[in-house]
Amino acid sequence: MKNWLKKPSSWVAMAAVLVAAALLVKHFYFTPPPPPQVATAAVAVADIEDTVLATGSIGAAKLVSVGAQVTGEVKRLHVKLGDAVKQGQLIAEIDALTQRNNLRNAQAALQSAEALLRARQASLKQATLAAARLRELVAIDAGSRADLEVADAALGTTQADIAAQQAQIAQARIAADTATVNLGYTRITAPMDGVVVAVVTEQGQTVNANQSAPTVIKLARLDMMTVKAQISEADVPRVKPGMPVYFSLLGEPDKRISTTLRAVEPGPTTLATDNALTTATASAASAVYYNGIFDVPNLDGRLRINMTAQTTIVLAEAKQVLSVPSVALGAKAKDGRYAVRVLEGDKIVDKTVRVGLNNRVNAQVLEGLKAGELVVTSEAVEGGSATVRMGGPPRER
Repeated sequence: MKNWLKKPSSWVAMAAVLVAAALLVKHFYFTPPPPPQVATAAVAVADIEDTVLATGSIGAAKLVSVGAQVTGEVKRLHVKLGDAVKQGQLIAEIDALTQRNNLRNAQAALQSAEALLRARQASLKQATLAAARLRELVAIDAGSRADLEVADAALGTTQADIAAQQAQIAQARIAADTATVNLGYTRITAPMDGVVVAVVTEQGQTVNANQSAPTVIKLARLDMMTVKAQISEADVPRVKPGMPVYFSLLGEPDKRISTTLRAVEPGPTTLATDNALTTATASAASAVYYNGIFDVPNLDGRLRINMTAQTTIVLAEAKQVLSVPSVALGAKAKDGRYAVRVLEGDKIVDKTVRVGLNNRVNAQVLEGLKAGELVVTSEAVEGGSATVRMGGPPRER
């Protein structure tokens, strides 16, 4: 044994054993605990919004179906699809032969009635003079009273005929005015400034106004568009006119167009098309939506009728505030504060915070945290359950 210790190689082997033993002791008894295995998020400065999402349909602020009020062939159509027109501009002309003849007949009937009135007025003058002469004769006992009575009766009859004829003239004048208006209806003009968005009746077609008012074109104002966004019944109590709104188009999802909510319709979206029983049945069977209405300028013409608007209604917002993910908030205390856990180095520290706006994704921090601190959002999963390592030697498995 003594000879073995005298060998240099023996001392080297012994030293190696001692070093290995020292390393094992250091690893098991002097190694600092590993950091907690958790997911964290930094307290950051950001904008927070509490919003309601809705899907809307874009429509013209004003859409008018310009129709024909008389029957006949469309002789000429003066506009085409996409034309911008001014109020009073001629849109189309309908064959006016029938209306023109009706006007001539009405004017002739009026002239005939007026001529007959003049004849009745001449008869009245004659009857008046005859009755006056007989009164003078009867006054000097030179005439018969019976003849005077006949003359007075003839005078009254003539006066009644004149009154009736005047009434006929009034009727003939109304008929002539109506015929004039009907003739004017053969020239269809624009009721407002706008753009031709649809041509329903082509040149050469015959329109029949006796059955329904046929539409010739559809005219719309496209400089201002109106969006109707469907808001669910769960969200509509929180939505009020005047709230900020922004939306994007399916073709341009990254571009926001901002405006203000103008109104919320009091009835559901199906109210205009369904009766009360159908509406009640549909409401019980499916979700109920209410239209939120807002207007947006369209001077560049980018918005088109029936486009889909992915709409966001802003209920509340906070700009450039401290925020944390809502999942980092723990139990709520009686004073309204929330428990949070903060990773500080290798330790997890419990803190309480006071929050403001919370949209269930991010929460505004009013008190209790500073920018840059790391809040715990989820714990490490070990063995099928969530655990947090708090330091110490590793556990045996």
